[in-house]
Amino acid sequence: MAKRIYKLVTKDQWNEAKAKGVFEGAPVDLADGFIHFSTKEQVEETARKHFKGIDDLLLLGVSVEKLERCAGPVTWEPSRGGALFPHLYHSMPLEAVSEESVLPMTPDGHHRFPQLQEE
Repeated sequence: MAKRIYKLVTKDQWNEAKAKGVFEGAPVDLADGFIHFSTKEQVEETARKHFKGIDDLLLLGVSVEKLERCAGPVTWEPSRGGALFPHLYHSMPLEAVSEESVLPMTPDGHHRFPQLQEE
């Protein structure tokens, strides 16, 4: 499985998490009962499908090792097309986040991604 996974959040959601000292989840995460993550191969499609037109989007790179050490196991469950997606059934400690990038929005409402680190 991947060593690094990614979380898409708005700036407001991330600022709220920083103020609390923990990320409890975006509204969709809270409704579903777990925090949704994507792998390097999945995250751009996730952004196209669920975050089009959101102009304050951030990409968080998360260390699976740190996340599991601090919060509990990452569960890999089938989702879009049967692909396994990483989910966390706990709050995410901020120390598991190893990178934070602003995702500029293109004129068509999609996002420009930085080159993602190899696992």
